[in-house]
Amino acid sequence: MKLIILDRDGVINRDSDLYIKHPDEWSPIPGSLEAIARLNHAGYHVVIATNQSGLGRNLFNIDQLNAIHQKMFDALSKLGGHIDALFFCPHRPDENCDCRKPKPGLLLEIASRLDADLSEAIFIGDSLKDIQAAQATGAQPVLVLTGNGRATSSRIKDSGNIPIHADLAAAVDALLANTK
Repeated sequence: MKLIILDRDGVINRDSDLYIKHPDEWSPIPGSLEAIARLNHAGYHVVIATNQSGLGRNLFNIDQLNAIHQKMFDALSKLGGHIDALFFCPHRPDENCDCRKPKPGLLLEIASRLDADLSEAIFIGDSLKDIQAAQATGAQPVLVLTGNGRATSSRIKDSGNIPIHADLAAAVDALLANTK
């Protein structure tokens, strides 16, 4: 299975220190939805793995989160793309769950449910937590400089085996160029 795992906030859509709490606050990063559609058309399964502690903090409820995701799915569908599955951790950092990135639980759940080999998967994220979760499961981490990516890149400068790209569109361009 050709599997791409994406973080949501800061990779697909603009991030906010105040959380994305309502569909009106969700705005795609230019080129990100088109990049997902290109992955779909190239035969990749695209899955989202996202920490959503705003649920645990009571900043929004599950209906609002579902509405945010529906807005994303609808926008993606108009471009001929789709998300194969979406996994999220609803816990606050102090709850010490196994599914909150950088812990590997969310990615292991993806592997289990999709019967996927994570050593053959690529995880594209914008934070150190994303990189660490990928590394903990054997997935190939890829960093984008959108969202928290610029700050993260300065923390992993000596890590030559982690590809770094300007945004999701550039990461997908590189991936698809290498698979031709």
